[in-house]
Amino acid sequence: MTDHLDGNVLAGALSEVFTTDVTAARARCGGCGRMSAIAEAMVYTSAPGLVARCAGCDQVLATIVDAGDRLILSLAGLSAIELRR
Repeated sequence: MTDHLDGNVLAGALSEVFTTDVTAARARCGGCGRMSAIAEAMVYTSAPGLVARCAGCDQVLATIVDAGDRLILSLAGLSAIELRR
């Protein structure tokens, strides 16, 4: 998997759930423990949704699927998200 975008591509989809810009938030990868801005994630768009992977270990951090009247969000690969107030 080499064709990816950076985590900023998640901004639109995440703005439907969060009121702040989550791409500026810092998150911890549940796999390697890397703490970095969500915008630094490698995002793949060729799946049936967006798949964000850790830039350090390639673990899936988050998936976002637009299912029409629903948004399906998984943050299972993150052990923490740090949001600024």
